[in-house]
Amino acid sequence: MAGTLYLCGTPIGNLEDISFRVIELLKTVDLIAAEDTRHTLHLLNHFQINTTMTSYHEHNKQSKGLQLIEKLKKDINIALVTDAGMPGISDPGADLVKLCYENDIPVTVVPGASACMIALVLSGLDTRRFVFEGFLPSDKRERRTVLQSLSKEHRTIILYEAPHRLLHTLEELSETLGEDKTVIVMKELTKKFEQRRKDNIKGHIKYYMQNPPKGEFVLAIEGVSLAQQKEESQQQYQAISIEEHMSYYLAQGLSEKEAMKQAAKDRGVSKREIYAYYHKK
Repeated sequence: MAGTLYLCGTPIGNLEDISFRVIELLKTVDLIAAEDTRHTLHLLNHFQINTTMTSYHEHNKQSKGLQLIEKLKKDINIALVTDAGMPGISDPGADLVKLCYENDIPVTVVPGASACMIALVLSGLDTRRFVFEGFLPSDKRERRTVLQSLSKEHRTIILYEAPHRLLHTLEELSETLGEDKTVIVMKELTKKFEQRRKDNIKGHIKYYMQNPPKGEFVLAIEGVSLAQQKEESQQQYQAISIEEHMSYYLAQGLSEKEAMKQAAKDRGVSKREIYAYYHKK
C-alpha cells in the first residue's frame, strides 16, 4: 500500500488559528515536507511537534517531488505545509499533488486558513462570485494579457503581492483599470495589526509613496458592474453607424426585425429609433 499525502493548512499570521486536527496529524505522520523548514520549525516548536522535516519548494520541486513520491510508494505518510495558509495555492504544492495522482497515491486535505478567502470576506466587496489570480505573472507579455482581461472582469478580483512590487502593480492597475477603480488593500491578516485600506487606486498610490509598503499584501478589486458594462458596451457601439451595426447582424443571418432588436439593445435605444434611422433615405 502507498502512503497518503496530507495537504495541511497552517496559520497565515496568528498561530492559534491552527486546527486541532492539523496539530495531531503533524505529530503522527512520518515526514513533514515544508516550503521553508526554518519557518515551519517555529510552528512545530510552538506546538511541541518533533516530526522529521524535509524541504519542498519552488527551486527543488522537480528532484524533491520525485523523492517524495518514492517515499509515499513505500507506505510513508507525508504532510505538506507551506509557510502560511493552504499548500497548493500559489506554491509548488500543486505540482506534488499532480505527481501523486499520476502515481495512484492518495491525497487528502486537512483544512486551515487561506489568505484568499479571509481577504475576500474582509474586503466588504461582492462575495457571490469572485476570481482568484494569486500573484500576477512575472513575464511582461503574459502579465499585460492578464491585466487586460481583468479590466473586463465583473467578479471581485483577489490578488497577492509582495511589498517591493506593490506600488508598481498599483501603477499598472491604474493604467489598465483606471485610477478611480475601488481597491481594498489588506495586510497582516489575522494578526494584531491587521490592516484594511479602502480607496481608489490613485489614493493607494499616494498613500504607499508616503508610507513604504511592508508585509505581504492581498488586494481585493471591485469588478465591473453590470451598469458599467452596459455603458461601456453602448459606447463601443456608438463608434459605428447604425447602418454598419445592422449590416453586421444581417450578415450573421438575422432577419431585419431581429437585427433591429439586437442593435437597439446594444446601443441602449428603442427599436423605433433604429427603424427610423435605418429606413431614412
